[in-house]
Amino acid sequence: MGNRHTLALGRYFSVGSRLAARLGAWSSAIRQQLALPLRIELWDGQRIDFSAQPPRVTIRIPSVAAASYLLRPSLASLGSAYVEGRIEVQGAARDMIDIVTALARNTLKAEGRYARVVRNWRHSKHGDAAAIHYHYDVSNEFYAAFLDPELVYSCAYFEQGHEDLASAQLHKIDHILRKIALQPHQRLLDIGCGWGALVIRAAQRLQARCVGVTLSEQQYALARQRVRAAGLEHLVDIRLQDYRDVQGQFDRITSVGMFEHVGVRHLPEYFAGLARLLADDGIVMNHGITSSDAANGQSPYGGGDFIEQYVFPQGELAHIGHVLNSMQQGQLEVFDVENLRRHYARTCAIWSDNFEAAAGRLKALAGEKRYRIWQVYLAGASYAFEQDWISLYQIVARKAGQPASTLPWSRRYMYPAAAPT
Repeated sequence: MGNRHTLALGRYFSVGSRLAARLGAWSSAIRQQLALPLRIELWDGQRIDFSAQPPRVTIRIPSVAAASYLLRPSLASLGSAYVEGRIEVQGAARDMIDIVTALARNTLKAEGRYARVVRNWRHSKHGDAAAIHYHYDVSNEFYAAFLDPELVYSCAYFEQGHEDLASAQLHKIDHILRKIALQPHQRLLDIGCGWGALVIRAAQRLQARCVGVTLSEQQYALARQRVRAAGLEHLVDIRLQDYRDVQGQFDRITSVGMFEHVGVRHLPEYFAGLARLLADDGIVMNHGITSSDAANGQSPYGGGDFIEQYVFPQGELAHIGHVLNSMQQGQLEVFDVENLRRHYARTCAIWSDNFEAAAGRLKALAGEKRYRIWQVYLAGASYAFEQDWISLYQIVARKAGQPASTLPWSRRYMYPAAAPT
């Protein structure tokens, strides 16, 4: 028994020595290419610094078994190791993402396993509801800790670039309402209505008759409560309902941050469903995240794998070209497209900062593991938008086949402040 134990210890230290040597060679190769404010602390107390600067991020490898994560440092492998507690990371989330991406870029090739893999999930009402429940029904208190007071969980709109988050989210809602040219008392459908901010604003400002649908039970409950508190029950109907089950005709339709859950192969039928619900002279606006890969692939270096595993089960992003083609297949004519990638990079950066500032409360609400998932996700999303791995488009459309004379001459109506007086 003693001999077997001695042999096992010998093998352990032998493996540890070989891995430490490989990490030393790997770190030397990295340092020859770039300087990073990074320190790695190994299980035996050894420290590896990647520049002369004081480290902004420290990665602690607590065991020999955890060393392999560094040798192929994808966003998926290191992100998973951090979330699962197999490694320890100290530093601000956005610094973590910057440094890990630099390691991945200089260690991995973007091809192979960590290329922009194309997913094609089979979506169903039950599966979609389960995915929505996983992501959105953490708790309303969880989201309130880092979103704006109205709980708008989508890209804000920074008209000048320096607005606070609450103002920018209100600007986004008003920008959408101008884009769809919503008129008083018209019938508006908001698909994926979240906590109800858009339909409440539309009812308050224009007395629009609104229907908001969501699959999140917690969003549904709070949105209905907010409608009652605003005295708008006669104008706003919040439903716990799949968009595929909505009936009727609407003058205006908005879908904000929802179509990412539809699935790439289902986009033509999704847009055909919107066309079915839209009045002949109606306007629809789709606001959603897209892939920057023309083949509808995921973010590189394993970022998409991490999101699919931990954040958005079965979420899929389509390239803007694919989205426009799908809208035409769905009998919708696009007449305005706006790229808000810069706006979402800033939105996610603010969310990330708010999230880390509320760390104690969020860990108490959701636990250490979910806190780490969202810490990585929000900072990683800001980085992905900044680097053009993903984007955000608002697309305004109407039913195809309408007379040209019914189209606006210009975009001035969307920007009343810029119109001549």
